[in-house]
Amino acid sequence: MTARLQTVILTGMSGAGKSVAMQALEDVGFFCVDNLPPALMPRLLDMAEHASGSLNKVAFACDLRGGALFEPLLLTVEELRQRKDMDTMLVFLDANEATLVRRYKESRRRHPLSPGSRLPESIQQERTVLAAVRRAADIVIDTSDMATGTLKQELTRRFHAHAARMPVHVVSFGFKYGVPLDADMIFDVRFLPNPHYVDELRPFTGEDQPVYDYVMQWPATQQFVSKAEDMLDFLLPEYHREGKSHLVVGVGCTGGKHRSVAIAKHIANHLRQTADVELTHRDRGREG
Repeated sequence: MTARLQTVILTGMSGAGKSVAMQALEDVGFFCVDNLPPALMPRLLDMAEHASGSLNKVAFACDLRGGALFEPLLLTVEELRQRKDMDTMLVFLDANEATLVRRYKESRRRHPLSPGSRLPESIQQERTVLAAVRRAADIVIDTSDMATGTLKQELTRRFHAHAARMPVHVVSFGFKYGVPLDADMIFDVRFLPNPHYVDELRPFTGEDQPVYDYVMQWPATQQFVSKAEDMLDFLLPEYHREGKSHLVVGVGCTGGKHRSVAIAKHIANHLRQTADVELTHRDRGREG
């Protein structure tokens, strides 16, 4: 194995945001396992090291739901910290009592220690049990005043080397074949002059220079792409700040062969300055 295995063990108070945190870690490439007994973590990590492919980031979430199986957590963490083939971090999510009570009331879920106890008493009992784990944590994150997006952003910042660059998928398409179901926003470029009606351009696509130049030559095109790219430059950091993990931008014309392909190409090239961009021409080779 050429790189050290990055291992994150996520624990903390029930209701402090472990589910959201695991989603954030999964979004930045971690293989995530929830509620695994700590004693089994070394065995799974051994399997990960010998797995084919690029499994080099693993995250575990565990808490008092495991009952007696949770007790070896600190011993397991210490064992993993001694291993020279991996980097291990224990992350503890916390929140104040008022926030935890409110979240449980909103979710209508039962606290894992609640049978026979009122919610505040269960929270205090859990805090006492987890005190030593909290002290041993490499990172403690208080989520009391954090929105979901803020917590995702914080974990992305800490555990993703390219946190500042948001993944964006730009897809061109033809409206007559339907709008992409996963698109977050759609730009309709059917108002632009159509190369389909220029005989010498009809066989080509927006990827070909003659068609691209034809589409881009019009003042309306220049004004449109300027406004569209300016809006995307504003929106991307705002979406990222709110915890959105990726963005799908659709650019549509009638058949998805000429105008949408050229405009999508232009937008994708612009966004590559600040984002990790994938460009797809869904209907470029489709006829009929």
